[in-house]
Amino acid sequence: MPESAVLEKARRAGELLLRHHIMIVTAESCTGGLVATALTSVAGSSAWFERGFITYSNAAKLEQLDVPVEVLHEHGAVSEQVVLAMARGAIEHSQAHVSVSVSGVAGPDGGTADKPVGTVWIGWGQKLGYAEARCFHFSGDREAVRQAAAEAALDGVIARLS
Repeated sequence: MPESAVLEKARRAGELLLRHHIMIVTAESCTGGLVATALTSVAGSSAWFERGFITYSNAAKLEQLDVPVEVLHEHGAVSEQVVLAMARGAIEHSQAHVSVSVSGVAGPDGGTADKPVGTVWIGWGQKLGYAEARCFHFSGDREAVRQAAAEAALDGVIARLS
């Protein structure tokens, strides 16, 4: 996936955030800040990008986003329940109005029969507590999965703000 595709999506998301006079926060695990990097690569992003959390470890998800330990233990970090909690936690720990969260198995190791490499959950949240999530299955090497996840996360932001 060309890097320009991610940056174009970030620009479009920024335009929509600015139009709605709202700010976004990111909560990323497997993407390691790629979504936040794309968003902040856009000139003027300080008007609509509030902050980003990189919560790669389970401990970080617990400490920074208040993801319930029971949810992590019962469902695992790569799950609908965890990305929903991440999306809500990012809103609660920021001044943002909307959030996007990402957790997945980028590979090349770490996959299981239930969650093979390329499995990524993405969540989107709103200030009033509403959040939704979707599971994706991306192919390719580690970088391809991470880039595809960042693009899908931004696609979801755009879709929800259009």
